Amino acid sequence: MKLEGGTEAHVDAGSEERAPASGRKSDSLLRLRRWLRDNQIGQRFALIFVWVCVIGVFGGLEPSTFLTVANFSTIFGSQAILVVLALSLIPPLTAGDYDLSVAATLTFSAMIVAVLNVNDHWPIGWAILAAMGVGALIGIANGFLIVKLEVDSLIATLGMGTVVQGLVLYVSDSNTISGVSDTLVNATILTDFLSIPIDFYYGLGLCVVLWYFLEFTPAGRRLLFVGRGRDVARLSGVRVGRLRWGALIASSTLAAAAGVMFVGNGGGADPTSGLSFLLPAFAAVFLGETTIMPGRFNAWGTLVAAYFLITGITGLQLLGVASFVQQLFYGGALIVAVALAQAAKRQRERAG
Repeated sequence: MKLEGGTEAHVDAGSEERAPASGRKSDSLLRLRRWLRDNQIGQRFALIFVWVCVIGVFGGLEPSTFLTVANFSTIFGSQAILVVLALSLIPPLTAGDYDLSVAATLTFSAMIVAVLNVNDHWPIGWAILAAMGVGALIGIANGFLIVKLEVDSLIATLGMGTVVQGLVLYVSDSNTISGVSDTLVNATILTDFLSIPIDFYYGLGLCVVLWYFLEFTPAGRRLLFVGRGRDVARLSGVRVGRLRWGALIASSTLAAAAGVMFVGNGGGADPTSGLSFLLPAFAAVFLGETTIMPGRFNAWGTLVAAYFLITGITGLQLLGVASFVQQLFYGGALIVAVALAQAAKRQRERAG
């Protein structure tokens, strides 16, 4: 090619092709970064990555005991009660209410099954139905206090949990009751599928149901709307009180189901041990708010968070760490989860 003055310039055809290719590569990377940022990929799956790292650390420290089928069977199966109880907190928390009575409801449900089946010789099926019915009644009472009398949900459910725990001690005469029907024991802990107790699949099934309800049903979407702004939802024609009441009934009923699983796992009911599930359940549900669907209480995030916590506790136990470290671990996880959730909320508000 000739330039002005008769000089010639040689153009490398390959450079003309490489420049656009480099530009296309840069555009692709830019689009990828933008997609990762817009979809919060790092935040969505960070906890899963940390969970895998925790498994790797404990597996390296205790390979002969931690990385075994029996250990993971225990992790996924025996702790399904915690998963169900954590999932029971999602409906009221989504609506903006707390339910601190779920652990007491779990204990009461387990004790009712044990008393009716062992002491009063009720068929196990009727005993389970009675326990589930009592769970629903506790939810109705919570709803009356919170929705009708407008008592703060923290105060109402804390008081209700104390009342229910008193009923547990009265019904059981402060004694442990054992000898529950083998039918329930077989249906919870002794039956397995793929070397994992059937309990795990109950929790997984509940997770799917809650996910579908919140994401794909009109009532679930309205519940999310209520949690974001009750006044706006009320002005939009949403029956806020009915949805909040229904969420509290669902919470107590699911907690009662966790109680049925609890008595099936142990073959009996203890008047106080169920209370220890309250802190881990809240830690799981708040930590779950930071993953999968960040900024929302969601079923899949809660499931991942619960098993992340259980994996950490199991690894610490296999290392011979003192039992009080469990409380430190759960309490620390709750504090970190709430702090992360608040930081994410502030970031979204600034972006908005």
